[in-house]
Amino acid sequence: MLATKPHVRLGVNIDHVATVRNARGSAYPDPIRAAIMAEEAGADGITAHLREDRRHISDADIEGLMEALKGPLNFEMAATAEMQEIALRHKPHAVCIVPEKREERTTEGGLDVAQDENRLAHFIAPLREAGCRVSIFIAADARQIEAANRIGAQVVELHTGGYCDAQAEGRDADMQTELTALREMASFAHSLGLEVHAGHGLTYDNVGPVAAFPELVELNIGHFLIGEAIFRGLTPAIAEMRRLIDEART
Repeated sequence: MLATKPHVRLGVNIDHVATVRNARGSAYPDPIRAAIMAEEAGADGITAHLREDRRHISDADIEGLMEALKGPLNFEMAATAEMQEIALRHKPHAVCIVPEKREERTTEGGLDVAQDENRLAHFIAPLREAGCRVSIFIAADARQIEAANRIGAQVVELHTGGYCDAQAEGRDADMQTELTALREMASFAHSLGLEVHAGHGLTYDNVGPVAAFPELVELNIGHFLIGEAIFRGLTPAIAEMRRLIDEART
């Protein structure tokens, strides 16, 4: 009988439902409706990134999600006073601190915790005191993982973008290098007592090797699932990702 590793939580990021809504300036498609459907389809949590420029998720969306969700909300945000105030008002289950540049189309890399350690330590302390699980979105780099541990983060989310880009572009050697770094750093973070998550750019074609990391607790996936929902529907798109993740754990 094959051994099965512990269940990996699937967090579904609904930002791009709001992107489509905002492109037309209408009230639909509704990201809150998408979040409820995602929960019903097997998502273990919902992720939403409230950007400083409000380009997709809005303040009203966060309020609506806090009221409507049965499961946890992972609130992605930059390390700014405004976002800290919003997080402390709503007290979501999880807060993920991410780097943010106004000119970027999506989050381009991990947070440089080592460069800003003292400020970030003071920034996350009130969030932890409020009962939020604090996660830091970082590259698979030992220096950043050690810094995240020192400032008191409970979770690190490893940026899988380099691995996913290499896989999509057929750069097999680079893909293996990136995957090895992710695997080794997942193990290293776990050894420090940090909970290990991963995300960015994951698809049906590349999720398996990452989902198989024994230390991995959660994957956060958004853009691909919202895109795939155009063709399959949101519920079947999430169900297939759930199946692939579970398959990788066997």
